[in-house]
Formats: sequence, structure tokens, C-alpha cells
Amino acid sequence: MLKARKKLAAMAPGSLLQLETTDPLAVIDIPAFCAEAGHRLVETTAQDGGHRFLIERSALTS
Repeated sequence: MLKARKKLAAMAPGSLLQLETTDPLAVIDIPAFCAEAGHRLVETTAQDGGHRFLIERSALTS
């Protein structure tokens, strides 16, 4: 989460970040983080050993 937060902060609004994780709790944590920070969770995909998330950086956060 910390790496994703830092990466998104450095990106331009509207940019997309693809995040892959093996943490089983990420399916709870990533959507909650996006909702709290104002980012849009575009897609969540289950994959072998984890999940892939596509997040659009919000224009409202820094």
C-alpha cells in the first residue's frame, strides 16, 4: 500500500497504475484505499497466487 500510495502521488491525474499483489487481504485493502483517497478502482482481476488491480489516479489528491 505504501508503494502504491507513493507511486500514485507522483503520477499525473488520470494516469493508470497497474498493481499486482500476492496479499490475500488486498481485495479488501485496495478498494478501501481507493475510496478513501478518491482514486478510481478500474478493474480487479484474480490471477494465480494473487490479484491485479488497475487504479486511475484522482485529480483531487496529491
